[in-house]
Amino acid sequence: MPTHHAVRVASAGGPLELAEVETVSPARDEVRLAVTACGVCGTDRAFVHGGFPNMSWPLTPGHEIAGKIAELGEGVEGFAVGDRVAVGWFGGCCYHCDPCRKGIFIHCANGKIPSWHYPGGYAESVTVPASALARIPSELTDAEAAPMGCAGVTTYNALRHTKALPGDRVAILGVGGLGHLGVQFARAMGFETIAIARGAAKADDARELGAHHYIDSTGGDVSEALRGLGGAAVVLATAGNSQAMADTVGGLAPQGELITIGVTPDPLPISPVQLINPGLSIVGHPSGTAKDVEDTMHFAVLSGVRAWVEELPLARAAEGYAALEQGRAHYRTVLTM
Repeated sequence: MPTHHAVRVASAGGPLELAEVETVSPARDEVRLAVTACGVCGTDRAFVHGGFPNMSWPLTPGHEIAGKIAELGEGVEGFAVGDRVAVGWFGGCCYHCDPCRKGIFIHCANGKIPSWHYPGGYAESVTVPASALARIPSELTDAEAAPMGCAGVTTYNALRHTKALPGDRVAILGVGGLGHLGVQFARAMGFETIAIARGAAKADDARELGAHHYIDSTGGDVSEALRGLGGAAVVLATAGNSQAMADTVGGLAPQGELITIGVTPDPLPISPVQLINPGLSIVGHPSGTAKDVEDTMHFAVLSGVRAWVEELPLARAAEGYAALEQGRAHYRTVLTM
């Protein structure tokens, strides 16, 4: 049997170890990719620690995958061996369940996520459903494309589905792996862009990323600071902190939207009375389908938006993951094969 190198976690909370594993040929409607790059995402922590139901071990993390098609399964149309493709959080849909029949593939009842439902991209090879494939434009490198499958599509797709119009004020809460892309996309979409983060350390980066304004959330009342700028049509909450999200609500303009994409199980400390008179909305936004990932990459090419990436070889995956877990990671670490 042919083999390849993959990073594996033997059980919940275990170390990331490089192993030699069997290379699986694709079944019907699947393709096998030769992986060239895979982003390290904050959600990988939840996978490594067994934070999802019905997980199987050993587990290979990674859901920001870029590579080339190495092998086609039976029935795959529209793709060829050698095509450059990305696979993100959206790892395939069934096309048969009620949500799919309604055309909302991101909510597929049988949807798959790399590393959860099949081995992920911290590997030299990965076998995925063809429905998960997003074509990479020639203008993007694989390391640039990989983070667009989760961090990129989640921020871009959330922003383009708000009610905000060019010239409106849009605030990005958190300037990290997601937020640093959110700031760039907001600026590129023509919004008056406000970055909100803890402390002054991110202020220079936020301005370089395109923010017109910077709010240090430790320096006073965030809502008051937002109102001082005229109020925000949208707050895109990328920081996984419920209190920080709630602290922005008083800074939303009438009919404003708080869009939550930062993951946390903690309840939002917000009361109906805060929402009713100004007519505010709180919206949860999932990532996006393979087509949304393609749209994200296309817009990145048009606008010049790129993740700020630190590349590490696959053999140093444990090091890149440790940096993420300890909060010292670069904006986006990308493993290269």
